[in-house]
Amino acid sequence: INAEYGMEKITIKTERLTLRQPTTEDKAFILELLNQPSFLRNIGDRGVKTLEQAETYILDGPILLKTLKQNGLGYLIVEITETCKAIGICGLLKRDWLGEVDIGYAFLENYWNQGYAFEATKAMLNCALNDLKFNRVVALTYSFNQPSIKLLKKIGMNYEKLIQTPGSTENSMLFSTVI
Repeated sequence: INAEYGMEKITIKTERLTLRQPTTEDKAFILELLNQPSFLRNIGDRGVKTLEQAETYILDGPILLKTLKQNGLGYLIVEITETCKAIGICGLLKRDWLGEVDIGYAFLENYWNQGYAFEATKAMLNCALNDLKFNRVVALTYSFNQPSIKLLKKIGMNYEKLIQTPGSTENSMLFSTVI
């Protein structure tokens, strides 16, 4: 993994993927991703229904550029290096209500079951533990999201407990890894 960190530029490269900082040019991709049935079901409706709202989400959203610039954590765009095609997001967040760094991800459904989510999340987790020196990283998913549970176990995370997440009636499963 080649990782470069700075307030303005964060890039992680894997064998097939590049994880890079989002730009407003990603607005059509973000609009598509946030409105997939799987995203709405497993993550939630972010209220992004137009290209203008997608651009605002990228610039001022709680998890993209604003967060990256404030504390160096947030979601990166996952793209296939060879084609520069954006296929997902993956990153690290520090949610006030959780108090720990957690890894998150979402991918376009057309790119599921091809190893991309594993490759990106494994690289992000390695970066968090080895480069950023976090001692513990957690992840959240709903119990009905079996593909996510399988992925978290595959990258070496272990189920710890159920927790209540703000704004949700469903409990989330908390997974963690510790060095």
